Amino acid sequence: RCGSAQCNLANAKACGGGICGAGVNNPISNTGTSGDIRIDVLSIQSTNGGNPGRAVTVPNFIFLCGSEFVLQGLANGVVGIAGLGRSKVALPLQLAAAFSFDRKFAICLSPAFPRTNGVIIFGDGPYVLSPNVDVSKSLTYTPLFINPVNTESGFLGDPSVEYFIGVKSIRVSDKAIPLNTTLLSIDSEGFGGTKISTVNPYTVLETSIYNALVQAFVNAMPNVTRVAPVAPLGACFKSSDIVSSRFGPSVPPIDLVLQNNVSWSIIGANSIVRVNNNDVSCLGFVDGGVRPMTSIVIGGHQLENNLLQFDLPSSRLGFSNSLLFQRTVCDNFNFTSA
Repeated sequence: RCGSAQCNLANAKACGGGICGAGVNNPISNTGTSGDIRIDVLSIQSTNGGNPGRAVTVPNFIFLCGSEFVLQGLANGVVGIAGLGRSKVALPLQLAAAFSFDRKFAICLSPAFPRTNGVIIFGDGPYVLSPNVDVSKSLTYTPLFINPVNTESGFLGDPSVEYFIGVKSIRVSDKAIPLNTTLLSIDSEGFGGTKISTVNPYTVLETSIYNALVQAFVNAMPNVTRVAPVAPLGACFKSSDIVSSRFGPSVPPIDLVLQNNVSWSIIGANSIVRVNNNDVSCLGFVDGGVRPMTSIVIGGHQLENNLLQFDLPSSRLGFSNSLLFQRTVCDNFNFTSA
């Protein structure tokens, strides 16, 4: 009801008929509407980090109920969107409050092809993947930042609920590419910086960053034939010129050098996208235009088979780099037996 603790927690923007409401947004299709704030019982499977446990429930789970048209553009059978951002009623924070565990969660996305399971674990580690690899013990950490401007609404004073990290430079084959470094910082209007997105299928770069990356990547592969682009990917190559390995296509590594001088390494499995019956291999980065709201948006392809831990109390991101280096993948979580 209007004025209730649940409405205040959900940052209700309106009230009608005794029911409070807020905006409902589909980030995939960029559609939105108003919706009612409701409560219900949530059932979710528990885990000790290595094996599934019994189903547990949250009796007063807060969610938004909106029009079905907001579901347009989502995969078949999907009936809602789980919010994982910094909102007070996002899934990680509600579960942490209900079960009194740390406000941490980990995501591990599997490749789109072949279609396999990824996993989200709410709470701290261990995060165990077969063959008995506790990924939580080998994470590298970098600070998380808050953009003071909501990157969806553009309102100053309404901070973004998205997760930003600090990229200082980009290296291809261990050589720094030329960048306008002012684009790597968030300015007073909320423009710039780097965020992590499960919405974008590929990493999106501001135009000058994109052009510099493509040029350096092409220069590092002088014996690989470039072919016509396949939208939305602009830099594509002849697959038969690229050798394959257990780490994916053997191409120059791309390193994001982060705020505390650690590197997020992007190997062939995460930098190259195979298209046209695998005859063409494209660099999985997209030109985001001259003045996008965010200069670097790290997208889904670059997140695949990388475990990311969002540690909200410590305001830091833990990342594994490619799990292929540890001879495991996200699908190796034990979903079936205790």
